[in-house]
Amino acid sequence: MRIEYHLNQTRALPSSALALTNLEALKAARRFHRTLPGYRPTPLVSLQGLAGKLGTAQILVKDESPRFGLNAFKALGGSYAIARCLGKRLGLAESGLTFAALTAPEARAKLGKCTFVTATDGNHGRGVAWAARLLGHDAVVYLPKGSAQERLNNIRAEGARAEITDLNYDDAVRWASKQARQNGWTLVQDTAWPGYEIIPAWILQGYGTIALEIADELKKRCMAPPTHVFLQAGVGSFAGSMLGSFAALWGESAPKTCIVEPEAANCLYLSAKAGQPTPIAGSMNSMMAGLCCGEPCTISWELLRCGAAAFAACEDGCAAHGMRLLGRPTAPDPVIVSGESGAVGIGLLAAVMREPALCGLRRSLGLNGASRVLCISTEGATDRKNYRAVLAAPD
Repeated sequence: MRIEYHLNQTRALPSSALALTNLEALKAARRFHRTLPGYRPTPLVSLQGLAGKLGTAQILVKDESPRFGLNAFKALGGSYAIARCLGKRLGLAESGLTFAALTAPEARAKLGKCTFVTATDGNHGRGVAWAARLLGHDAVVYLPKGSAQERLNNIRAEGARAEITDLNYDDAVRWASKQARQNGWTLVQDTAWPGYEIIPAWILQGYGTIALEIADELKKRCMAPPTHVFLQAGVGSFAGSMLGSFAALWGESAPKTCIVEPEAANCLYLSAKAGQPTPIAGSMNSMMAGLCCGEPCTISWELLRCGAAAFAACEDGCAAHGMRLLGRPTAPDPVIVSGESGAVGIGLLAAVMREPALCGLRRSLGLNGASRVLCISTEGATDRKNYRAVLAAPD
């Protein structure tokens, strides 16, 4: 299996980077999420059969497919960012930011009908469309070329105006930003660049609800924090949120982090090797559609640059293997339906533990029979046709 990796020899998180994921900010986002209809923590699943097979003490998978019935985690970021935008217009304090306050008749009268716009590979756009509809507003969503029809249909089912463009992801983001300026809409984008960083910061903090749920569940089960975490990345907002949140929660006991990308969209891997943000351009052809991004998020890059232990770029077969490991589990593990972008962390973990060519990465990360590994399945089967084909194929 084709996997390249880069080791971070100077891993240390500065306090300036951690300011973005301080515990008070994370708790504020979760307070809002708890007021949303249908909110409940997603499952944290123990895979002891797979842990035994791969030679680790424990493997935990946070399964985000049940999140708000949307089959992915992304609504956590989009909903919180939209709420913060609306709360600011209403003059609400963070402590008063609730679903009831934002949808009260007097709030609706004051706000009128707002339009939120975004570009997406699927999951983020669906989350923005869902949150806008839930809060009584409109959404416009642009998808990059090659997006699955099922993902477009799911976004339209939430009441958004949505279309598949002839642009790659990063150009679709620029198009959405231009449309926001021209039409007076609010851009809710899950990446940042100079001059556009406040809303992406709220999105990143919204993702932190996942980390708080994990910490609560571990405490409830009297389990120690993980020693290692594999985090998939596109622009890096989700990965930066998790890395920073775990550092805020556990300090020196935070897990060693390995960042995972498709080899066709490996801007963070290249950035880590170069020591500075290194965007890539052109078509990014990978079945891990949610990770096909060519430009690092500016606000999460510092977290990843300083805090990640390693960066890996993987061929699609790595994600496919992860999908099969979770979808055709080792007894007594339960089935986890994980999509292409959701399962690549498990796929990489399996490769690192098994393949001689990756023994250097295994030793550097300190992965062994005492390791407690966490992966986050960020999506279910968002392209069911491809999911069925992958699960039917042999390993």
